[in-house]
Amino acid sequence: MKKLFALLLVVSMLAAAGANALAAETTAISFAWWGGDARHEATQAAVNAYMAANPGVTISTDYGAWTGWEEKVSTALYAGTAADINQANWSWLINYGNGGKTFVDLNDYAEYIDLTQFDQSALDTCTVDGKLNGLPISVTGRIFYWNSDTFAKAGIDFPKSFAELKAAGEVFKTKLGDDYYPLVMGEYDRMIFMVYYLESKYGKAWIENSQLQYGAAEIAEVFDVLKELEAAHVIPSIKTILGDGAESLDKNPKWTDGRYAGILEWDSSASKFQKALSNPDAFTVGEYFADLGAYQGGFTKVSMCFAISSTAKDPVACAKFLNYLLNEKEGVELLNSQRGIPVSKQGLSICKENSLLDPLVAAANGKVVAWCQFKLDPYFEDAGLRAENDGVYYDAQQGVSYGDYTSAEAAQILIDGINEVLAK
Repeated sequence: MKKLFALLLVVSMLAAAGANALAAETTAISFAWWGGDARHEATQAAVNAYMAANPGVTISTDYGAWTGWEEKVSTALYAGTAADINQANWSWLINYGNGGKTFVDLNDYAEYIDLTQFDQSALDTCTVDGKLNGLPISVTGRIFYWNSDTFAKAGIDFPKSFAELKAAGEVFKTKLGDDYYPLVMGEYDRMIFMVYYLESKYGKAWIENSQLQYGAAEIAEVFDVLKELEAAHVIPSIKTILGDGAESLDKNPKWTDGRYAGILEWDSSASKFQKALSNPDAFTVGEYFADLGAYQGGFTKVSMCFAISSTAKDPVACAKFLNYLLNEKEGVELLNSQRGIPVSKQGLSICKENSLLDPLVAAANGKVVAWCQFKLDPYFEDAGLRAENDGVYYDAQQGVSYGDYTSAEAAQILIDGINEVLAK
């Protein structure tokens, strides 16, 4: 009886230890990101695969389109209710990082994330006050994409110079009709174009050492160019775009059916525009315009990163999951190039070995990296500047397009708004 009692005691203790171990291994984390349908599907597949391989981990997800996403996340970050893991614009690390306090220092979790897979320059970009607040996913830049079907319908090739782009407007209007435009650019797209134009012509970064490098006359010059492009039927007015009633350009019927035949878009986000076309095979990577000036204007940036909120209850579990997404075979294969060409050396190697890189994304990224001479300053993406509807960029660009501001007035609005942000 004594032996039996001892045996039962041992079994009971082992069972209790096993239950405690199981309880310790059970955790729940939340994960939020924005993107198009293809990114959503790939990311959810990776989440499901990770949970299947790690039954003690439950991952709840929240995702949606870009429109309104930054406002939603910034509010949650300030309230302390953000997801444990956030896909973040790298500028958020500064704009919402509270001096490195909003997100954990990933250097503290190097035991679980193989940071050696990332170039130090990329890690430095995501470092605030000595704290690695984000894990870089990819490097990206803006480049032109064209609908070759529409250009063929117009009887011309897609533009390889700014002169050809300007000439295409009249051809589109005459041969295809008033609803057809060679290029469409919303307010923020026009800001990207402005920087590209100025850097190409004058060879100065837009912002450097927290100082705007361009004056009112130079900025007004590009507002004049944008007005000329509208008048020449190269781009639709902001009023026309808003009148289309679409949530975003990739969901605009005039894009999907080819009436808008070109965009200036991030190489890491272009796939959603391709998939939206009635003929995705017509989606073609364009060229930078060498006739804008003697310099290779345009900028690159860390397209986005993954950041762990300081409010996360289990940052170790979050770190392990991030390593799975960016460095481990299964996670990398499932995400492939839905967020651009991977920065992780291991991730890039896995994608190349298994032919997982979207050829279009790879081709565009290669052109971006080879051409662009400038880096994006994080203040360019400050919410006060780029917030939809009430940001300084939107105010200035809409004002000129609607005829409410002269180019000189809009230039001063931009300068004042930017300097206010830089002075924070």
